[in-house]
Amino acid sequence: MRALALALVLIAATPVPTSTPKLEPHPPIPKVAEHAEFVVEVNAKGQVVRVTSAKGTGAKDTFFNAQTYGNVMQMWIRHPDGSAEVGLYKVTYDYDPKTKKVTRGVSLVRAGGNWGNEEGAADRMMDTADREYQEGLKAQQQTNKNLPPLEGIIGPTPSPTPHP
Repeated sequence: MRALALALVLIAATPVPTSTPKLEPHPPIPKVAEHAEFVVEVNAKGQVVRVTSAKGTGAKDTFFNAQTYGNVMQMWIRHPDGSAEVGLYKVTYDYDPKTKKVTRGVSLVRAGGNWGNEEGAADRMMDTADREYQEGLKAQQQTNKNLPPLEGIIGPTPSPTPHP
């Protein structure tokens, strides 16, 4: 009888499952033409070092502007043979609502620059992400250092026994 009462208490204490969370919808596809334009510094490896200027379509579609900015920060600009030229480049993105396609254009504004040996923006972003991850691991280890061993909290794991 006590076992039945305990089972009823446990069932009553179990939270009711919630409905499946709804996924966020994708941003709406723009219904008008979009244009974004960036001037970027490119190093000797062909990596974008930084964006020196940006022109978007304004407040029409901030998602498009953010997406193209993120794309240009991770971009490599090289010649077909794989070589790269240090310089200032103009990168444009044009969205056509009829075809729902984005066209990217790259053109050299000016060759040369004192950023040829600087690290690319994508490499800096990866270094920052790795550093933050390592710092998070260290913080978690510091927190866990003060906890008792898991076996002390939940008890030893029972070993399996054969069923008759």
